[in-house]
Amino acid sequence: MSTLTEAPPPLDPTVAKTPESKPPRKRGRWTPYWLLLPGILWLLVFFALPMIYQASTSVQTGSLEDGYKVTWHLATYWDALSEYWPQFVRSVLYAGSATILCLLLGYPLAYLIAFRAGRWRNLIMILVIAPFFTSFLIRTLAWKTILADGGPVVGALNSLHVLDVTSWLGMTSGDRVLATPLAVVCGLTYNFLPFMILPLYTSLERIDGRLHEAAGDLYAKPFTTFRKVTFRLSMPGVVSGTLLTFIPASGDYVNAELLGSTDTRMIGNVIQTQFLRVLDYPTAAALSFILMAAILLMVTLYIRRSGTEDLV
Repeated sequence: MSTLTEAPPPLDPTVAKTPESKPPRKRGRWTPYWLLLPGILWLLVFFALPMIYQASTSVQTGSLEDGYKVTWHLATYWDALSEYWPQFVRSVLYAGSATILCLLLGYPLAYLIAFRAGRWRNLIMILVIAPFFTSFLIRTLAWKTILADGGPVVGALNSLHVLDVTSWLGMTSGDRVLATPLAVVCGLTYNFLPFMILPLYTSLERIDGRLHEAAGDLYAKPFTTFRKVTFRLSMPGVVSGTLLTFIPASGDYVNAELLGSTDTRMIGNVIQTQFLRVLDYPTAAALSFILMAAILLMVTLYIRRSGTEDLV
């Protein structure tokens, strides 16, 4: 008992102060920053510097022969917007229509892949991304053959009197689909549909199937289960898919160039023409920044209204 109650001997102060008793130094605390350095340099060289250069170009005056000088001519923005505002509106309408169509077509397919595909899931996913195996230009040119005058698609639409309705809406011209707004929207929908399906599938796959069973146990009908459980939990995928579709579609110019006409030109066609044909670099740069600011404003408002910050 005396040995149990006996106080332990005091520690030697010299031992407590030895360097071995200090906590080890954290090694490699700068490693994450070194790993981030290549990405930061990439963004600076290929994103920030071109943006700064284009910003300076948008406030320059002069000509290609005499050279351009920075004169802070901000009126270029107003002149560009006042002259080409129809193309801006048309781009938003075309991109919005294509985004809605991609959502209506992509959500059922993503739902099928996530919950009903079974062993066919991988095959369907390969078919979804199969268009990426070919060039964007080749895929768009293929639609010129699909929507050719007198082709089977136009003939079927004529027999169903669909073109009568689209002509009344101003989407087609008589019995012709090419060189019309409908052809441009179809091209945008086809080319950007995978960007809608993949985020939707990723978001739907994360949903726990037991939540559907719990909703059924609470006597919820299938549509109520979809509306209150499935769709709400898939909102991150909906937001991500719509952004990945709308943003590139609003600045696209290939579909409007190959499938449309002069009456269906989008703002991307105007910027491309100003840069490469007219050689009016300040106007082209100003149009680019106006488009970027408009998209940034719409995206910000859309994300706030969607009520979700968890993007896929």
